[in-house]
Amino acid sequence: MRTERNLTRLDRVFARLDREPERPAHIDVPKMSRHRVVLFGATLAFYVAIVWAVAITSWLVRFDWQVMFFRPYQQWPEIHAFLDYYVVLGQRGPTAVMVAAWLGWRSWRQHTLRPLLTLGASLLLLNITVGAAKLGMGRLGPHYAITIGSNEMGLGGDIFPSGHTANAVVTWGILAYLASTPRARRWLSALSAVTSLGVGLTTVYLGTHWLSDVLLGWAAGLLILLALPWVEPLIARAEAGIFSLRDSWRARRGRTAPAPAASPVAASVMVPQPAAADGEVPARETVGAARAPRAPVYLAPGPHTARSERTPVTPVGSRRPPHPDRVARGTTTASARPLTGG
Repeated sequence: MRTERNLTRLDRVFARLDREPERPAHIDVPKMSRHRVVLFGATLAFYVAIVWAVAITSWLVRFDWQVMFFRPYQQWPEIHAFLDYYVVLGQRGPTAVMVAAWLGWRSWRQHTLRPLLTLGASLLLLNITVGAAKLGMGRLGPHYAITIGSNEMGLGGDIFPSGHTANAVVTWGILAYLASTPRARRWLSALSAVTSLGVGLTTVYLGTHWLSDVLLGWAAGLLILLALPWVEPLIARAEAGIFSLRDSWRARRGRTAPAPAASPVAASVMVPQPAAADGEVPARETVGAARAPRAPVYLAPGPHTARSERTPVTPVGSRRPPHPDRVARGTTTASARPLTGG
């Protein structure tokens, strides 16, 4: 009786991955649609509003101080240990390694560099924009605040906007951006939003960021994700250039590959010759791998006799004395000699 193994969900996932085509054409590249442009504009306006509200020391700054004096890490100390590990999901190094490993596997499976190049472009934009904003506004964090009620800007700090929050939005949101189906994109978008929201609130709980830092970090990360379609042409050109360099390198390597090892070429080898006539010099033949095969020079053209049938010769002639009754080896005496009468 034949039994069939029931496939688990993981088996079905890997079976589907095995059917992935090379360089799949069904994965659409997001374009800068009107809906995306509207979201980009609204997020940019929100970004500017947060910066303005902090710069003029509005109600948002007063709320920041109230949350700081509330000290959430003292109100709920039982979750402190868990959140110390959870906040790692917003650190750039560990998250970049995890996401790059997954996208690298996808690039290898699909024979395309777009996932890795998109991740690299998003992290480059993140470092430039968020880093410049941090250094430009120079806001101090809650643990280093000097004057109660002030916005603490321009004092040499580097926490506004929150880098943990912006990095969580970009790093986990890039998985949703590169999703191959609308359903996967929706689920991954929700998952990345919850993860980045949790990372941002965790920094507020730990007292390392103001609440306004987290709000600006969310806006900064979302702006990068929304602007990625503008970078897609550069990503496509970079991928084409890398593949072109790879092909040219392979072709150059194929042309300059060393030839297979040939037998070493001896200088000159003396080939045995028949007895030379008076005044003749024995021929000298150069043996090499490139020489076309030909018959040895000491063999005369035509059919040749076996070694047993040839009389050994020396430079002075045969070593065997002439004998009229000598016959070649291998022949019977009866057939070679005529029968004579008694």
